[in-house]
Amino acid sequence: MPLFNVRVYGLLMDTQNRLLVSDEFIRGNYFTKLPGGGLEFGEGTRECLVREYMEETGLEVTIGDHIYTTDFFQISAFNNKDQIISIYYHVHCKNTNGIKTSEKVFDFTPDQTADNQREAESFRWVNFEDINEQTMSLPIDKVAIQIFKNSFSV
Repeated sequence: MPLFNVRVYGLLMDTQNRLLVSDEFIRGNYFTKLPGGGLEFGEGTRECLVREYMEETGLEVTIGDHIYTTDFFQISAFNNKDQIISIYYHVHCKNTNGIKTSEKVFDFTPDQTADNQREAESFRWVNFEDINEQTMSLPIDKVAIQIFKNSFSV
C-alpha cells in the first residue's frame, strides 16, 4: 500500500554567506541534498528538524521561517511506493564551528563507498552566489533552493 513519507529540511547559512549542504552515498548512489530527514510519529516538523540537525551535524539550531512545502507529486528516490512531502525551513545556529566540513564534493574514503549497502555523509559549505538548482540532486530540493534564492538577500 502506498504511503506518505514526510521529510523536513533546513537551510543554514553561516556568517560568510555560505549554505550548508550534505553530500551522501546511499544505496550505491551519490546525492547532494540539504540536511534534514524523516518526521517521526509524535513530533512536530520543527522538533524533527532540531533533532535531525543534532543527529547529523551535532549543531544546536533554532528554526526560523517556513520556506516551502512540496506542492507537486514526487515519488521517493528510495522506495517507489512512497510519496514524498518535504517541508523546508530557514535554520539558524549561533556557532557553526562545531561541524566538520570538507571543501571536496563527496569526500568519502574508498571503503565507505565499496559496499552499495553502506551509507556515508559529509558536509560542505557552498557560497550563496554559487548555489543553484543544479547544486541539488533531488527534485524537491531544487525547487526549495530556487525559492530560497529568490526570497533571501545576502
